[in-house]
Amino acid sequence: MGFDFGTTNSVAAISSAAGTSQLVDLAGPDGASPVFRSALCYWQDGAMRGGLEHAAGPWAIAEFLDDPQGCRFLQSFKSVAASSTFDQAQIFGKALKFEDLGQTFLRHLIAHGGDALANLPERVVVGRPVRYVGGRPDPALARQRYDRMFALFGRELHYVYEPLGAAFSFASRLTRPATLLVADFGGGTSDFSIVRVAEPGARKRCTPLGATGIGIAGDRFDYRIMDQLVLPMLGKGGSYRSFGKTLDIPAGYFTDFGDWARLALMRNRRTLDALENLRRTAIDGAAIGRMIAVVENELGYPLYDAVGTLKQQLSAGTSAQFRFEGAGLAVEADVSRAAFEGWIAEDLRRIAETLDQAIASAGLTSEAIDHVFLTGGSSLIPAVRRIFEERFAAHKIESGNELTSIAHGLALIGLEPDIAAWAAPVDDENA
Repeated sequence: MGFDFGTTNSVAAISSAAGTSQLVDLAGPDGASPVFRSALCYWQDGAMRGGLEHAAGPWAIAEFLDDPQGCRFLQSFKSVAASSTFDQAQIFGKALKFEDLGQTFLRHLIAHGGDALANLPERVVVGRPVRYVGGRPDPALARQRYDRMFALFGRELHYVYEPLGAAFSFASRLTRPATLLVADFGGGTSDFSIVRVAEPGARKRCTPLGATGIGIAGDRFDYRIMDQLVLPMLGKGGSYRSFGKTLDIPAGYFTDFGDWARLALMRNRRTLDALENLRRTAIDGAAIGRMIAVVENELGYPLYDAVGTLKQQLSAGTSAQFRFEGAGLAVEADVSRAAFEGWIAEDLRRIAETLDQAIASAGLTSEAIDHVFLTGGSSLIPAVRRIFEERFAAHKIESGNELTSIAHGLALIGLEPDIAAWAAPVDDENA
């Protein structure tokens, strides 16, 4: 089985001895789909062991929308995997570590997979980013947490860089030798891998040449929208009084709004008490009151949905309207694609630099690349695609199956007799 555990979505595929792989359809409230949202929802239930009931994927979203105040909704929790500052989430008085969250998610995913996942294959290949998200990510810590999480499968376990999975998937289409660059734009990271593809039937079809990545992708773009349109109404850029002085509100109060997983964890007594103290001393106490309302009313998901809708609309058109309303906060703004691209300009520059590093690490030039395969949701953003159009001839650039190609390729890699050659290192985030 190939398993793409994504920041935003997760996908599973199972390969056969015939050399093909098939996506696993996962049951959802609105029908089955191979794309399963990487989300969890918890609520209190005295009849359950431990007093907590939970749901995952689209079922978690449905439970949250049914009773936002009575739930704790977590999304993008993969983004804390490599964070040494994250130890546990407090959910209705229960301390849950990363692997606890992860195993709960996997149990639900397996259950919703029905017969396809009732008896897992003996070998499971899990994708991992080339570089984990975060300011100082710890790959060894992430590996430990992944090991504990995926121990639930009880199978022979291998980790492979996510873009290599996409490369293997794309290589299955090729009929002649080629050098392939894969760019995978997920929710948390942008990863690049270069692979030499041999002719069909060769003993070793693919040979990795180089890989690198950066912790900037869709979630960072989301934060840029939040920073421009929402956070100023929650007090960012404002001031507060302290010992007779007027001081700027520290940016740290708004840091967690840049990480959907951490935003969900802000609903705890310590954070809310700190925000209440800030509200009493802020020049614009009403703005801080709105921030408290966002946290208390679990508005992370509707904010995420509004931001995601704006990004999609700006990928399809040159302008769109951002709309969000909840808990006394109302934001409505016309946004142009040009404005959005200006907000993410520095992020795009760093992504482009990382792409150039990937090509250099393989000892190649852009002219030596025969095919460029773009995958992941953010690859649909026109400004992201332009990075590649500036470096490669248009006929070399391809995309498609943006959300499922990694799982498909990971499942095919699982058939390789020399799978160890594909395994990602434990503690080198840019090998």
